[in-house]
Parts: sequence; structure tokens; C-alpha cells
Amino acid sequence: MLIEFRPVTDPELAALVTAQQRELREIDGGLDGQVTVVHDDARHLVGMVDGQAVACGAIQTLGGDTAEIKRMYVRPAHRGRGLSRQLLTALEELALRSGHTVLRLETGSYLPTAIALYASSGYAEIPVYGEYVDNPYSVCFEKHLPVPVPV
Repeated sequence: MLIEFRPVTDPELAALVTAQQRELREIDGGLDGQVTVVHDDARHLVGMVDGQAVACGAIQTLGGDTAEIKRMYVRPAHRGRGLSRQLLTALEELALRSGHTVLRLETGSYLPTAIALYASSGYAEIPVYGEYVDNPYSVCFEKHLPVPVPV
């Protein structure tokens, strides 16, 4: 998978976010009528396979050395190929290059595959935070990224 930076105005990114939101609304107990905001100040990555945009994710600064992973999504036809893990690794590398050593994220309790991905990638469950506090479906995670030691 080729991973590229994309601006928030990119039509392929917008199509992926729209597909993600539609899919979440279709899941029982999903968004519960909530509208998700795409943050203009987030840095977005899009995963390309054979010239087609099939995955997306972003990081947004929360403050200090902490950033949040947003909009992680892989189109259903491309799941099960390790693309989510590749994208997550790219987001972690972007966070480190941007000066962040702590990553947080939120996912839904109704997304066991996502929870398993984050847990197997070294993310530990934390109390819900920020805009997610009042969402009964939110599950939040945090990871302290290993800082490379200069040689």
C-alpha cells in the first residue's frame, strides 16, 4: 500500500470518511445519531492500492506531546490484508516526526476488530476523555511511542 498525505479538502479522502460514517451508522448501537466532525487541523493520510484510495487516517494535536488518531478506516473489500496495521504504523511515525510521543484514540465498543488491532499494537485502554465522555459506546486507548535514541 502506498500512503500519501492529503488535505482535508481532498475528494478521495472525503469519500473515505463518508463511507466510514455510513458504515458506522449501519452498525447496531453505532453512532447513536451523532455527527462526526472532520477536523481541518488534522494531518490526513490516505492509503492507495492499485491507484485506488482504500484507507485513511489522521492525527490531530491534543496539546504538548500528545496527539489523537482520527478517522482510521479501510474499505471492506480491502480488509484482512494488514492495511490497518500499515496505516497505524504510518500514523505513529507521523506523530513522532511531528514531536508527539503519546497517541490517544477513541473507537466504539461495537468494533471488536478495531479494539483488537489497537490492543495488539501496544495501545492500553484508558478512561474516556474529551468529546467522548458522554458517549456510552466510546472506548479509548493510549500508547507511549518509543523515542529513537540518537546514535
